[in-house]
Amino acid sequence: MQQPTGFKDLLIKMMSRRWYITAMVLGGFLFIIGGMFFAILSKSTIEGEWKELLLLLLGAFIGSYGKIIDYWFSDTDKDKMLVQKMDEEDGVALGSVNDIKESNRPFTPLIPDAFVQGAAVARDLAVTENKQKFELKKDAQEHEQEMEKLEFEHHAHRQCQHVWGDADNDGELECQNCGLLKDFYDDSH
Repeated sequence: MQQPTGFKDLLIKMMSRRWYITAMVLGGFLFIIGGMFFAILSKSTIEGEWKELLLLLLGAFIGSYGKIIDYWFSDTDKDKMLVQKMDEEDGVALGSVNDIKESNRPFTPLIPDAFVQGAAVARDLAVTENKQKFELKKDAQEHEQEMEKLEFEHHAHRQCQHVWGDADNDGELECQNCGLLKDFYDDSH
């Protein structure tokens, strides 16, 4: 009589899939690192946006290593249960599912904290840079408008035939036509 191998086949399939996933993550990381070294050695210039993207990808891969190491080197209840079921198929049970304690491992988020923090820093940096560019552009526009206004006023004052008087009774003489103060007029000529 042939022994059942259902759980053994299931475990082998699961392990092979996990090996493939591990190999893909490690291969992707090595590919990115190799590309970065190639770019450094060939003295290529990389724009800021691409650098940020590479660093975010690198952070994501580093976060994935925590999951891989946790899988390969932690003793999970699920794995113990699968091994016990395989033993039961063989007819020899080395332990009981009831002996397995609930795991007190902390919750591990799907997206690593380092990746989330890196994305937040990159977003804040982009917002700050855009705000600074906007402020500089706004200041340049205001400066240009002020210069145009001063140039117009200067041109208007030069064309004026000044008639001096104190129409507003403030003790200072101003031109009755253009409003130029006499003290300013005397200082500039």
